[in-house]
Amino acid sequence: MIKHRPNKAGPVPNECPLEKGLKFLAGAWTHQILWYLSVEPRRFGDLKRDLARVSAKVLTTRLRELEELGVVSRTVMPTSPPTVEYALTPLGLKFKPVLDAIVDVSKQLNRKSGKTSTKDNRSGDPVQQQPVRQQV
Repeated sequence: MIKHRPNKAGPVPNECPLEKGLKFLAGAWTHQILWYLSVEPRRFGDLKRDLARVSAKVLTTRLRELEELGVVSRTVMPTSPPTVEYALTPLGLKFKPVLDAIVDVSKQLNRKSGKTSTKDNRSGDPVQQQPVRQQV
């Protein structure tokens, strides 16, 4: 008979920080916004073009939510017409190594599953392709 071994990790906290962090990253457009802002501050129009499929309303709503959480800062530039620039706050910058680690692990998983990426990760979401099979 197999002896039961107790879990050494202990019980999951009531409000698991890992679950909360993953849920945050899974939010609509969140990881893409963080990805583009991790390199440099971006104006709203630039982000809109970066995220080609997002509507202005959804992008505005998500940026406001990220600003309220203290992840993104919003700066109104004194130009005519006024422009708004978004940047990661120090808290938001803490996600950069997390995103880089996820990209690295994803690449490893893709190699193991035989899939390859056709785009550089900094240029957008990678397009996955199955390798070409040789005929016998």
